[in-house]
Amino acid sequence: MSPILVRPVREQLEHDRVIRQLQAKFRRKYEVGINPAGELNVPVGTGSAPIYPDVVLMAMDRGRRVQCVVEVETGESVNHLEALAQWAHLSRTRVPFHLYVPAGMVDVARRLSEDNNIHVAEIWSYHSVGDQMRFTMAFRNKETPPPVPKKPTVPKEPKAVAATGGNVKKAAAGPGRKTAVKKPIKKKKKK
Repeated sequence: MSPILVRPVREQLEHDRVIRQLQAKFRRKYEVGINPAGELNVPVGTGSAPIYPDVVLMAMDRGRRVQCVVEVETGESVNHLEALAQWAHLSRTRVPFHLYVPAGMVDVARRLSEDNNIHVAEIWSYHSVGDQMRFTMAFRNKETPPPVPKKPTVPKEPKAVAATGGNVKKAAAGPGRKTAVKKPIKKKKKK
C-alpha cells in the first residue's frame, strides 16, 4: 500500500489518466496490464507479498514474461516515503523499472532515487496539452543494458554454391575453415 493513503481527487484523476494513456501507447508492442486507483489486477512477483505497479508490460508471446514495470507519480507522491515504500521494491525486480513524474518533479525524483540507492532504468516526465499527455524521457541509467531482442538473429552459413563452370562447387567457408574447391573434370578428346 502506498504511503499516500488519500491522494487528492484531482491528482488521482490525473494519475489514472496517465496510466490509461500509457496503456494505449504500449498496446502495440506489449501486452499491458494496469492497476489504476488502487485496483489489484496485475501483480509482479509471487509469494506472500506480490507488488502491484501502475503499469506492467509483458511480452506478447505465450510466456507473457514481464518486460518492464512502470510507476506513475503525481506532484504529491514524489517524496521520500513513496520512494522507500514503492520505488525501492520495484527496482529490485529483475526487469527494468521506469518512473513517470510530472515535468517539474524530475530533479526531485532523480535525487530521491540516487540518495536511496534505487535503480531506476528510465525517468520520464509528463505534462498535459489539451486532452493529451506528452511524455519526455528525462533520464536513462547508463548501467541499464539495452533491451534484448525477442529472437536473436544468428547469421546462417551459406550452402554450397555452384560456380560458373557447372561442375565446380565451393564448400561453405565458416570461421576457421578453408574454402574447398572441386577441380573441373577434363574430358579427353578421342582421336
